Amino acid sequence: MIGAGAVGGYFGGRLAAAGRDVTFLVRAGRAEQLRRTGLEIFDPYGDVTIQPKLLTAEELKARPETFDLILLSTKAYSLESAMEDFAPAVGDATAILPLLNGMRHLDALDARFGAEHVLGGTTYIVADMDAEGRVHSMTRLHDLTFGERDRRVTERIKAIETTLMGAGIDVRLRPDIVATMWQKWTMLASAGAITCLLRGSIGAVVAAPGGVETVNAIVDECMAIASANGYPPENAEYGAEYASTRRRLVEPGSSLVTSMYRDLQKGARVEADQILGCLLEQGRLYGVEAPLVRAAYAQLCVYSASISK
Repeated sequence: MIGAGAVGGYFGGRLAAAGRDVTFLVRAGRAEQLRRTGLEIFDPYGDVTIQPKLLTAEELKARPETFDLILLSTKAYSLESAMEDFAPAVGDATAILPLLNGMRHLDALDARFGAEHVLGGTTYIVADMDAEGRVHSMTRLHDLTFGERDRRVTERIKAIETTLMGAGIDVRLRPDIVATMWQKWTMLASAGAITCLLRGSIGAVVAAPGGVETVNAIVDECMAIASANGYPPENAEYGAEYASTRRRLVEPGSSLVTSMYRDLQKGARVEADQILGCLLEQGRLYGVEAPLVRAAYAQLCVYSASISK
């Protein structure tokens, strides 16, 4: 498991607690913290504390060791450094399962390790890590979805499914994982643009004058880009997921915010390029304009420039 933050700590901790052989590749400071306190997970399904098996990049480089499966759960803007860190762990039979936002990371992973090593994957979880390094899962969502990108149900992917199941997380093997990734990206970009541009939860936005209309306009822009790329919301195979996205984003009283909005509120780095910038690029390839998404992206770029000074 690359990283032991909110996402990696949650899924890796749940798998380790269920008896799976999980090693966390972490920074030296995080390793020291985890050795001192253990990996603590606070979860509606029941709290867990484990003493994780740890490895730092320096240790891996000094004593290379290959792994069957690498779960990649870093922030998208940390991908390059993460690939450098875990490269010695990739062997001839290693599968890499990325749980990053957006789609741009697939090209980078393919170029570095070869497309045959790289699976498709996505996750739905609302989690954060506090100042003491404890992982907090804030809802009952803990879905991990994955598959081969060429739609084959291989022996490799069935073995991974068997390993991940029964560990207290919702595991879903999807033959068309790329469609699932597009649906997640559309939802995340829509919600991120809404909450970051309008600076509030979904409930606060839809309660504002013109809020519902603005939400629907942003969702329409994101769905138009997905459609142009071959994943239209009216498709019978995955159209229900898009319909669910729209319902969630106009729900009165919803406390839903995105991790990007939480990072914005904390003054931390945001995944603006990977979630919104890349989506806008995919739209421009097909002549699809998305002015509200573009405005949200511009605002986040201004913010990112201000915190980098």
